[in-house]
Amino acid sequence: MLRSATFAIALAILSAAVADASSCGQASELTAARARWAAVRQSRTDDSDKSCRAYGSYFYEAVLTRQTASLCEDGVNRQRNLEMLDAEIDAFNDLIAKQCIGS
Repeated sequence: MLRSATFAIALAILSAAVADASSCGQASELTAARARWAAVRQSRTDDSDKSCRAYGSYFYEAVLTRQTASLCEDGVNRQRNLEMLDAEIDAFNDLIAKQCIGS
């Protein structure tokens, strides 16, 4: 329930955003972002506030990236990239729910 609500809120915020050609990234940018996100998810610190802020920031970045990809991409890789971005968003949402809610 919380995951759905968080995702719905993020998408509602982004629904007004309109991507133009300058905001459409390249595949290399997506690969670099995925590497950053994986590193953040795997890192552990004793400062839970710092971790939670990082999770929230990267969750937001992943949602923005997904929004842009949904508007900009076409072709055979579009669905695969959207599914991959959905998985990234779910991973951050799970971390936030497990480690940050109520802390």
